[in-house]
Amino acid sequence: MTRFVDRGAITAAYVGIGMAVTIAISFLLVIPIEPIVWLLAVPSGLLIGYYANQRSNRRNGPWSRIVVNGLFAGLVTGLSAAVLLLAVKGLFFFADNGYRDPGLGGSLTCAAGADCVYQRYLDLGRGGDLSAAGVTDPATFAGFYWSQQFFAVGLVLALTTAGGLGGAALYGVFRPKPDVTPDGAATI
Repeated sequence: MTRFVDRGAITAAYVGIGMAVTIAISFLLVIPIEPIVWLLAVPSGLLIGYYANQRSNRRNGPWSRIVVNGLFAGLVTGLSAAVLLLAVKGLFFFADNGYRDPGLGGSLTCAAGADCVYQRYLDLGRGGDLSAAGVTDPATFAGFYWSQQFFAVGLVLALTTAGGLGGAALYGVFRPKPDVTPDGAATI
């Protein structure tokens, strides 16, 4: 076979994209609890790494192929989750216009984008923590904010890809054994 990955791993990668979309929508938009996205990175990678090889029917295939299938599916799933995480964070960062419920004190007075997000953090009492980190204005806040977001994205990508490798390893150890025909020949 001349392909880099099996067709089953490509199909699993598409399933991984769907899984990443579902997790991102569920825990970034519907119930905004970002740490759940981090916590689900490893299990989603494990599942997709195992599934990539099961879907490819790698019963007696070489370990190198099993590992590549799992890494590929885990990487695609992780990249999808990372892109979605950045897109949602970017949307809420750049579109923030300072609106706040009148019951909470009304709208913030700020310029849309970094200034409004910075004002929200100050309003939550995080000014001391930000000052200790060297953040003193919206410009330094934007740099600090995005460095934190890129760290989180890298973490999700690394954990999901490592999970894909782990899923491939689990498949390699516990995979179904080749079928044996009545004449003793193994079939795939």
